[in-house]
Amino acid sequence: MSIHEIVLPETKPETEWVRGRALQKVSPTYPHGVLQLELGSLLRTWAANGHGRVSSEWRFRVAPPGKVVRPLVPDLAYLSYEALPEDAPDEAVAAPFGSPTVAVEILSPDDRRPDVDDKIATYLAAGTAVVIVVDPHRRTIAVHDAAGVRLLKSDDTLCHAALPGFAISVDEVFRRAKR
Repeated sequence: MSIHEIVLPETKPETEWVRGRALQKVSPTYPHGVLQLELGSLLRTWAANGHGRVSSEWRFRVAPPGKVVRPLVPDLAYLSYEALPEDAPDEAVAAPFGSPTVAVEILSPDDRRPDVDDKIATYLAAGTAVVIVVDPHRRTIAVHDAAGVRLLKSDDTLCHAALPGFAISVDEVFRRAKR
């Protein structure tokens, strides 16, 4: 552990370091939980084909250049085997030092936009290739990466170079979560 690392105790729900303060994640509502489960299942199935690891509520020790290391816990995370090899020791996998390859945040009614924006900026600054923000209320998915933001609506397809071969329509994501 670095002397320049914010360490928070494990809590239920998890606590993250956002905008200079400890912020406990909100217990999700049913729509949030179902979206997390469905999208996580799709990503996990895809990742099992030699791409990497996928988990929900996975704590990362995120280190933006020149800033203190802080804990962030995306709703879903994908970490490629290029970033952390398949044979990495269990302790390196448990709470990785670095950022996920892909972070997925599913908005909850209580989320504050400045907190979400801070997490997006922190992930991207620390090397996350893409941050996917799912808005259950608007039924949209925002894809944030170094090139900017793409807002995906019902007829669009969620895909990104960081998820090679993974593609699903936005309609299908929300349809799967509704059934």
